[in-house]
Amino acid sequence: MTSFFDVRGKPSGADVELARTAKMVIWEGLVAAIEAPGADRDAAAALVDETYGLEVIRDARARGVRVAVPVEESGRDELAWEREDWKARLEELDPTWAKVLVRYHPDGDAEVNERQRAKLRELSEHCRDTGRACMIELLVPPLPSQAESAFDEELRPDLMVRAIDEIREDGTSADVWKVEGVEDVDQGRRVLWAAGAPCVVLGRGADRVAIDRWITVAAGAEFAGIAIGRSIWWDPLKSFFAGDLSRADGAARIAAEYGRCVELYASVAAHGPPADR
Repeated sequence: MTSFFDVRGKPSGADVELARTAKMVIWEGLVAAIEAPGADRDAAAALVDETYGLEVIRDARARGVRVAVPVEESGRDELAWEREDWKARLEELDPTWAKVLVRYHPDGDAEVNERQRAKLRELSEHCRDTGRACMIELLVPPLPSQAESAFDEELRPDLMVRAIDEIREDGTSADVWKVEGVEDVDQGRRVLWAAGAPCVVLGRGADRVAIDRWITVAAGAEFAGIAIGRSIWWDPLKSFFAGDLSRADGAARIAAEYGRCVELYASVAAHGPPADR
């Protein structure tokens, strides 16, 4: 609502319908991609919230496509549940993964980190007890004292490993870790080793150059795959809402960019990085 539609405050009914339409166009792009000749349909999944994507969740389940549903309140610096009845909603929606996003810096506020670890442990235990997979999306934001220009390359990889270590040592286990991209294969392998579970690389809304670099590293480090959203659908969706693309063409462009990212990942995983990378 905020970043894409620039809605401040409580969304109107019209805003809600726009968001639901957006979710469906993105979903139609994924469907087009996985139903294309030669696509590995069983390797695909969708991450979508129930707030605006309930219709997508239902259609995905009907089509046999795996779904991850987030349980956190969006946009919060400290992890908070989106709904108090999140456990009951998970049972009702029945996703493959319960997904939670946490912003966690190991040198950040110790009390905040402790509260966040407690929530992650609660989700992890609930998923284990109910036979559901747990996906943790880890973001490590820089502290005010850390230079943003060198943070990604020099500081974030070690901080990611420390954050994962702290979370796991506190009793949380994840079936999948969704993590930020790192700059070389050795860093990626260290993150994967710390996670002790499959990792997928997220896109963070970055441009194609950064996305391709992170995908290449992730595939070389033997991550399980990619989990890229805004970088794939942002521009086609903007063009659709501006009236410059039909709905079908918008979905087709989303499908094409998704397919391009999947093809790059698969190629690197099978043959190694291109010679110019």
